[in-house]
Amino acid sequence: MPGLVQPVSDESEALLAYLAQQRYVVRLAAFGLGDDQARSTPSPSALSVGGIIKHLAAVERFWMQVVRGELEDAGSDSGHDYEDNFRLLPSEELASVMDDYAAAGRETEATVLSIADLSRVVYVPHSVPWFPPDVDYWTLRWVLLHLITETARHAGHGDIVRETLDGATAFPLMAAAERWPASPWIRAWEPAS
Repeated sequence: MPGLVQPVSDESEALLAYLAQQRYVVRLAAFGLGDDQARSTPSPSALSVGGIIKHLAAVERFWMQVVRGELEDAGSDSGHDYEDNFRLLPSEELASVMDDYAAAGRETEATVLSIADLSRVVYVPHSVPWFPPDVDYWTLRWVLLHLITETARHAGHGDIVRETLDGATAFPLMAAAERWPASPWIRAWEPAS
């Protein structure tokens, strides 16, 4: 996938394309990392690249459960489970978390494409403490825009964590991942020898 979203023909396609682009940027932060690096937290934050990816997979699944009306009580996880959602645990591998994130993305796309109207009502699960108590529903359009925003926010976190780990930044990582030809504008990331 190139650095920019390709032209789109309608709103659903546009929203899904921008979400896919942000997922791709998040995944780039993990390019070339091993499991230990992916679970490392080198910045003042407790976030790791692997933990961010794991969290975003859970976020997409949560929202698609909300969209499909399958979520009975969103507040049932313990605080420990919630925190583990942001960590690549010692028993987890980056490759499996990356695969799970890709699967979550496919599930999101299938759910969204199964609904003809982006104005479809999505009820707010009031058991989530940061959801407004005075709002009863959003729309599928709102949910997709929220997912794009959430993913973009964490893509930035991933960029900072990755740069702190080994100095790699988004465009050199993209150049390496996509095998761009040599250019006077950008040099592809290479692992330290």
